[in-house]
Amino acid sequence: MKLRRIFFAAAAAAAVFMAGQLPNSPINTPVEAFGNDSVLDFTVRDIDGKDVALKKYKGDVLLIVNVASKCGYTPQYEGLQAIYKKYESKGFYVLGFPANNFGGQEPGTNSEIKEFCESKFHVTFPMFAKISVKGDDIDPLYKFLTDEKTNAKFSGDITWNFNKFLVDRKGNVVARFSSKDTPESEAVTSAIEKYLAMK
Repeated sequence: MKLRRIFFAAAAAAAVFMAGQLPNSPINTPVEAFGNDSVLDFTVRDIDGKDVALKKYKGDVLLIVNVASKCGYTPQYEGLQAIYKKYESKGFYVLGFPANNFGGQEPGTNSEIKEFCESKFHVTFPMFAKISVKGDDIDPLYKFLTDEKTNAKFSGDITWNFNKFLVDRKGNVVARFSSKDTPESEAVTSAIEKYLAMK
């Protein structure tokens, strides 16, 4: 009888101990940690340092571009601004993400980048804080855009400044363009018009 009491006491103590090892709140599972299924699931920081949930662009067509101020392709800012103004009323946005990954061609601070874009190219489309678009410190949005697991059809490392991803109204990546594809080219504008026509 005494042994039985000792056994139950030990079992109860073990149960209490195990319960104490359980977390009080759920931990991040791989699904939760990597649960972004769409571009619209991300929150990014704008060039003024404010957080922006990309879900605000649900229902819009987006062209996401990694930009730089001292690149041979920098004049594409002019074309990006032109197509933004052309299609803005139809629900189209260019989202510019400065990055210094290629040739040190975006060395400035966010405030310097903003001043450059506004004064030289009169940019009015949304600009975001400087990030990394490849390598170990890649930004989560660009990890999503370039990883085969999350964007199988258009994955692959960013090759240079001014690579472009087209995103439809539901947040799906539907096209990718190289740095050589200028914003006002037939390839880019026809794709934009195609997805703007889809409600």
